[in-house]
Amino acid sequence: MVEAAIKSNVFAWEGKDRKGNMIKGESHAANPSMVKADLRRQGIVPVKVRKKSSLFSGAKKKKILPKDIAVFMRQLATMMSAGVPLVQSFEIIGRGHENPSMQELVLAIKGDVESGSTLADSLGKHPLYFDELVCNLVHAGEQAGILEGLLDKIATYKEKTEALKSKIKKALFYPTAVIIVAFIVTAILLIFVVPQFQSLFQGFGADLPAFTQMVINLSNWMQSNWWIAAIIIAGGGYSFLEGKKRSRKFAHALDRVTLKIPIVGEILRKAVIARYARTLSTMFAAGVPLVEAMESVAGAAGNILYAEGILQMRDSVATGQQLQLAMNQTKLFPNMVVQMVAIGEESGSLDQMLGKVADFYEQEVDDAVDGLSSLLEPLIMAILGIIVGGLVVAMYLPIFKMGSVI
Repeated sequence: MVEAAIKSNVFAWEGKDRKGNMIKGESHAANPSMVKADLRRQGIVPVKVRKKSSLFSGAKKKKILPKDIAVFMRQLATMMSAGVPLVQSFEIIGRGHENPSMQELVLAIKGDVESGSTLADSLGKHPLYFDELVCNLVHAGEQAGILEGLLDKIATYKEKTEALKSKIKKALFYPTAVIIVAFIVTAILLIFVVPQFQSLFQGFGADLPAFTQMVINLSNWMQSNWWIAAIIIAGGGYSFLEGKKRSRKFAHALDRVTLKIPIVGEILRKAVIARYARTLSTMFAAGVPLVEAMESVAGAAGNILYAEGILQMRDSVATGQQLQLAMNQTKLFPNMVVQMVAIGEESGSLDQMLGKVADFYEQEVDDAVDGLSSLLEPLIMAILGIIVGGLVVAMYLPIFKMGSVI
């Protein structure tokens, strides 16, 4: 009970972002030190952190997921299109949400708006949940007086983005599941099953087949050194995650390699192109200048190789080059995408053409994921069958050998 209470502490903080602007927000953590460490990871310099009492301290805290933010943006867009005032919309959404953490977030934004802050500034105080792209779009909507329409575009963008992420996770789930299940099954057989056969073979008084002896040796090593295998796996996983987070060279190499993986790499490439087209279409339709929009698009690409290419395109476009030529020079986009952008530039309907490109590639990802799932289901059974079958054959080879001698 004490541990649960500690985890539910709410801290109000003030800090400076990368541009030196003062921002405020709230975080859930066990102590102020954890809050400060989290803020620094986000590039925010903490100035003041204080504990505050939670309005929902009696309720169980739940993490705010990206899909919660997507639903919130859709609800807000729907209520504004129905003529409900902004502050009242926050009140309705906040009080009606099942997640207490989401309730606190929405009501905190409502409080900032009531105190005179713009919606963009209020959302910007919560960078964990509202990225720079969303804040820029909201700011553009407020400046142009088309907030209602922009919120609808943001909601659609968020829904499409989360749907795409879900498809990618689905595509990567099966290969990961095969590796994990195969390792667990092999470890169980080597540690618990093979030793039973080993005690039986000791009374044979004859040399064991080479395959059987190899499996027994591996079983003996696993029984006495299983902790080494566990440390290697845990250490490897930790080093991989830390390397991806802290080393840009490692992350760059990883993103380049993943795009070359058969089938999966093509799915990831299509997903990046769909995300690029959807983000740029949304920002361009909102009236954000193309050069200014490209930086946010690069941040939303999800692949360092493409992010660097998009930034190169931004520099080229800033010098007066057409977007289609800048895209073609990167060699990262299929000819069809470049041609669609060229048509959009010539006809003055770039946002619509990019939207069509995004729709096409999102459907391509969906079909590819379904095809991969159909392919991997029998493949999983085959791999597990080979592993388990191989170990079973290794254990029964000596028995078959005795039968042939008799």
